[in-house]
Amino acid sequence: MEIALLGGTGDIGEGLALRWARDTDHSIIIGSRDSDRAERKANEYRSVLKETGATPNVAGYGNETAAEFAEVVVVSVPPEYASSTVESVAPVLGEGDILVSPAVRMTRDAAGFHYDPPEAGTVAEAIDDVAPVDVPVVSAFQNLAAGALSDLDNDLEADVIVTGDDGEAKRTVEALAEDIDGLRALDGGPLANTGVVESLTPLLINLAMNNDGMHDVGVRFE
Repeated sequence: MEIALLGGTGDIGEGLALRWARDTDHSIIIGSRDSDRAERKANEYRSVLKETGATPNVAGYGNETAAEFAEVVVVSVPPEYASSTVESVAPVLGEGDILVSPAVRMTRDAAGFHYDPPEAGTVAEAIDDVAPVDVPVVSAFQNLAAGALSDLDNDLEADVIVTGDDGEAKRTVEALAEDIDGLRALDGGPLANTGVVESLTPLLINLAMNNDGMHDVGVRFE
């Protein structure tokens, strides 16, 4: 499968790219507004992965080309750019493609991080508002620590809550999540439930900031 990570040069994009490239045989496409930056990052990721003994299939392109080549498009840009990024690549998306939203809008003050959802309700729903009607949006990966993902020496043990309105698309993303060693996918229901999932992220960051030994805290439901 071809997976594009728009904003694949950032923290969560880097972690997902490295894990999928190491743990699976999927083709990983790094997207960026700057195609040269995407290509440089793809080369950097390949170097990191080769040190682990992997044979990575990673390429870098501008966002529109990355989205055109992919079947699953992860919108791993900062949340304030998520909708505009999807609008920019919408012409190359079509039936059979899936958009994945891992972003969470937050603010920070002296007390820590706070959930700051957009007017649409969640980042995933804001993406859904501008996505082509035949392209389902699935929400996932918000509650993973980016540092834990990108550190390939770190053994993951976390759950990924997946929400969406298209059952087949949701099952595809659940399978992709479980392709990463140490992750378990859980069905969180329809896209309207995404706010509950997104709102966990600032809590986890605050716990990591305020408690020793919890830098890479995630969630696991037993």
